[in-house]
Amino acid sequence: MTTTLDHRMVGVPAIDEQPLSEYLRASNLRTVVIGASKDPNAKVMLLLVDPSTRQPVLAVKVPTTDVAEAAVQAEREILERVTAAASPDFALTIPQVVGSVDHDGRRALVTTALRGRSMAAAYALPRHTRSASRVTHDFEVVERWADALQSAPVGDAPAAARDSSELLRRRFLDAPEWMIERAAELDAALASAVPDPTIVHGDLWFGNVLVSDGQVSGVVDWEAGSHAADPTRDAARFAHVYALYLDRHTRPGRAAAGHAGLSAGEWGAAVDFALNGAGWFPTIFRDFLRRALERAGASPDHWHTLALSAVAELAARTDHDDFARLHLELFARLACRPSERI
Repeated sequence: MTTTLDHRMVGVPAIDEQPLSEYLRASNLRTVVIGASKDPNAKVMLLLVDPSTRQPVLAVKVPTTDVAEAAVQAEREILERVTAAASPDFALTIPQVVGSVDHDGRRALVTTALRGRSMAAAYALPRHTRSASRVTHDFEVVERWADALQSAPVGDAPAAARDSSELLRRRFLDAPEWMIERAAELDAALASAVPDPTIVHGDLWFGNVLVSDGQVSGVVDWEAGSHAADPTRDAARFAHVYALYLDRHTRPGRAAAGHAGLSAGEWGAAVDFALNGAGWFPTIFRDFLRRALERAGASPDHWHTLALSAVAELAARTDHDDFARLHLELFARLACRPSERI
C-alpha cells in the first residue's frame, strides 16, 4: 500500500474541507467500506483504492456522533505530532494526515493508507499461537517498533496522568471500593516507577499492527495516542490482548493446544495463565513487560503491577460496555487479596 501520497500520480485533489461525497467523486479512486462500529464512539472506515494498481491509497475515518468526531480530531493531532517528531523512515509506518472533509456537518479524517497485512490475520490461524517461535517473533517486531516510537522527542509537555482508578469509579458505580483502591495503588506505583514520558500509541494490540516481510510496516488507529505518557502502557496493552485470546480455538473445559497448563474456562483464563502460570508463553509475556520497564528506566520487578494495570485500564477506557464489564470482573479475580471479595 502507498505510504507517500503524490496527488498528481493518483488524481487525488487537494483537500479544502469539501463534502466527503464530492471528494470521493473527484478522487477517481474506488471506495471500499472496511469497517463500521456501533458503539457511542461510532465511525465508518473507508479505503480509497487506485483502480489501476488495485492498491489502497487513502483511508478515511468518518465519525457518526459528536463523541466520535472528537476522537477523530484527537487522532489527527497526535498523528501530526508524531510525524513531526519521527525519523523519515519511521514516519512511513504512521498514517500521514492528508486533511479533513465534511460529512453531515462533522469532519472526517483523510490519511494515507499503509502497506502490510494485519497481524490479526496470522494470530487468528489455529496453529499460530501454539508456536513459541511465531509468538516470539510477533512480540519482537512490536517491541522494536515501540522502541523506535518512544525514542522520538516529546518536548517539555507534562506527562499524562495515570487515572484508571478515577475512570473506574465514574464508569462503574457498583464497583467495590477495594477495587478502586487497588487500581489507584497500581496507578501510583507505576507513576513513581517510570521516570520519563514518551510518545505512546495508546491502543497497541495486534489488530492495529500491520506486518510486511516479517516486520511491522504500519500501525493504525491512533485515537488513544499521547505525545507524553507512560511508555510501558503500549507494551502492557499489546501483551494483555495477545494473551486474552490464546484459548479462542479451545472448547470450554479443554486444554489449549500448545499451552500446557492452560484450559479454556472463565473469560480471561489465558490472561490469568500469563500472569500466574508456567510455560513458554508466560515467560515471553513477562520478559516482554520486564524489558519495557527497563527501557523506561523502571525496575523489571514491576511487571506484574504493569500487567494488572492493563486490565484495569481496559475496564476504564474501552468504548464497549460489555468488554469493559468483563475486564472489571477479570480485574476483580486477578487483583484481589485473600481478604477481598467483589
